[in-house]
Amino acid sequence: MLVMIRAIVRPEKADAILAALMDAGFPAVTKYAVAGRGKQRGIKIGEVTYDEIPKTMLMSVVNEEDQDFVVKTIMSTARSGSKGAFGDGKIFISEVECAYTISSGVKEGAEVAA
Repeated sequence: MLVMIRAIVRPEKADAILAALMDAGFPAVTKYAVAGRGKQRGIKIGEVTYDEIPKTMLMSVVNEEDQDFVVKTIMSTARSGSKGAFGDGKIFISEVECAYTISSGVKEGAEVAA
């Protein structure tokens, strides 16, 4: 089975995460800029409150057996310091029913293996 890993991380950590994934043999990643807030509800600087904080979302589809390794790679690279900090990010995992490669028309997924 394929799984989609979506990681919302600090923008300054994104390049290091991409390099770590590349070195680990997982070069296929989609990266895009997002904005949002977590439990901290934004950030207040002086009298100004910023409701949305810039983040980067990294998205990758991998085989289920690689999921734990990829998640650990992202977490260890994205974490601030040894204990982490608020705003380091979040990782979401979803099952992928199937995927098609547009250029070749090849279908990957649960039905193919059956």
